[in-house]
Amino acid sequence: MDGSGPFSCPICLEPLREPVTLPCGHNFCLACLGALWPHRGAGGTGGPGGAARCPLCQEPFPDGLQLRKNHTLSELLQLRHGSGPGSRPEPTPGPESAAPSAPPSTPEPSAPCAPEPWPAGEEPVRCDACPEGAALPAALSCLSCLASFCPAHLSPHERNPALRGHRLVPPLRRLEESLCPRHLRPLERYCRAERVCVCEACAAQDHRGHELVPLEQERALQEAEQSKVLSAVEDRMDELGAGIAQSRRTVALIKSAAVAERERVSRLFAEAAATLQGFQTEVLGFIEEGEATLLGHSQGDLRRQEEQRSRLNRARHNLSQVPEADSVSFLQELLALRLALEEGCGPGPSPPRELSFTKSSQAVQTVRDVLAAACANQWEQLQGPGSAGDGLQKPGSEADAESQDPDSTNHLESEAPRDYFLKFAYIVDLDSDTADKFLQLFGTKGVKRVLCPINYPESPIRFTHCEQVLGEGALDRGTYYWEVEIIEGWVSVGVIAEDFSPQSPYDWGRLGRNPLSCCLQWNGRSFSIWFHGQEMPLSHPFSPTVGICLEYADRALAFYAVRDGKMSLLRKLRASRARRGGAPASPIDPFQSRLDSHFGALFTRRLKPAFFLESVDAHLQIGPLKKSCISVLKRR
Repeated sequence: MDGSGPFSCPICLEPLREPVTLPCGHNFCLACLGALWPHRGAGGTGGPGGAARCPLCQEPFPDGLQLRKNHTLSELLQLRHGSGPGSRPEPTPGPESAAPSAPPSTPEPSAPCAPEPWPAGEEPVRCDACPEGAALPAALSCLSCLASFCPAHLSPHERNPALRGHRLVPPLRRLEESLCPRHLRPLERYCRAERVCVCEACAAQDHRGHELVPLEQERALQEAEQSKVLSAVEDRMDELGAGIAQSRRTVALIKSAAVAERERVSRLFAEAAATLQGFQTEVLGFIEEGEATLLGHSQGDLRRQEEQRSRLNRARHNLSQVPEADSVSFLQELLALRLALEEGCGPGPSPPRELSFTKSSQAVQTVRDVLAAACANQWEQLQGPGSAGDGLQKPGSEADAESQDPDSTNHLESEAPRDYFLKFAYIVDLDSDTADKFLQLFGTKGVKRVLCPINYPESPIRFTHCEQVLGEGALDRGTYYWEVEIIEGWVSVGVIAEDFSPQSPYDWGRLGRNPLSCCLQWNGRSFSIWFHGQEMPLSHPFSPTVGICLEYADRALAFYAVRDGKMSLLRKLRASRARRGGAPASPIDPFQSRLDSHFGALFTRRLKPAFFLESVDAHLQIGPLKKSCISVLKRR
């Protein structure tokens, strides 16, 4: 029988055995289709790679199709060849099969389609048509059949004209990756515009006008560039290796520095605790020593007085027991009573005017306040800009350049050149309508407290109970800087809310004694900060020039000592940021606790520069600021 006849299998080109018919009408051997789709044998329901296709016409059929024997066609074949059921009909010799040929299952070793040797240690792609467990290495893979074939099972593609149009490629392990996921057709073209592999349907529909070339042509071009790409990859990997090594060194440096710093801090805290413990021991010893000394004197006096009282009582009793007729005994006992009385005629011991050891609590309280202030001040310094990574930052780096940016008002350094702050200079003029009657103004820059009241005109914004004066204009956004010269006396400088009532009583109306104002006070001995009635002493020495910097963006108010063109931070006030676990920044600092609770609300209002002259001889001057400084526009 002719291998291409209607009763031959298009796959093996042999007479049909246990024929099955696909929905497209083509007939195949059940074993051939089962070998072609190993997961879609008799009773199978599907396999990988999407919908199956007819090997002859490529028409897809449903995944749920079951391959079952066509009994009608099988009986017809048996009747045609006169064979019993289950017998295989012998092929009829034809012109093409007249000459004997070697069976296809035993190809010569020198056949042209024999696969090339596989690299050592690599498992070759196996033939999908060979029996399972005895599959030979595949010679080629068919992108139309989605199967790989050994030389013996590849012969139908060489002999059958219907299969010669299939595309054969070197063996592929995952054939489904060579198909278009949308059209289930082989990927044969390369789009250079979108740099993707496409099938013919995609090329005609979605890539019109794009430069499309065969895959082999594009591969040849890309292989020519492969050496450059690999060289660039090697260079990049070397760079990444160097960067990784540097990053690892940095990480190790940070970790070792943190460990060393943690050890130093723990040691210093232990030393500080030992110092406090020693001070506590000394103070307690001082109290015990003072108690013992005073008790020694007082208890001695107590014993002497008790003994004298006992003698007097005994002499009085003896006198009362003398018989009336015994004159001798009477005179003797009366004399003894007089002598006992004369012993106590002197003035009794007076109580001590002062208990020396009661000063101990004041000393400890002072130490506590200084310690709390120092802790708060140092924590403020630690939270300042550039605290993290300073040990690794090189001078002159980009980070230093950014800190000098005039717009970076949130990062003003604790110590910086005065010229930097002058970029935010605000020219303050004193408002005579707010000056108390015991304040004399000298132009718009100077003010002095006097003994005789000045007959100012009536003004609803004039202070009536506090010797205070405000600057003109109100501040509501941006960053402002001004300076004050303390010439004499006790002076407070700061800010106050624009809507604060100037008729408030003295105890409430003074700067820093209410939640609507804050100030730096010089009391003739030391500086201190006042806010909401809470005082924070400062240890900085006197500086006649004080700089005030108001930062609305950071909700902060900073006071600086200005000397020789340099700024030294006295204290920067702002609510502390939340720490890990939500703990406050300084739990032992009541002043910082007051700031955390109320200071942020101060920046919801328009603020004015404020000045309080507390002592009779107080005198201050606004400025001086250089005329060449960049002045912030007044917002009045």
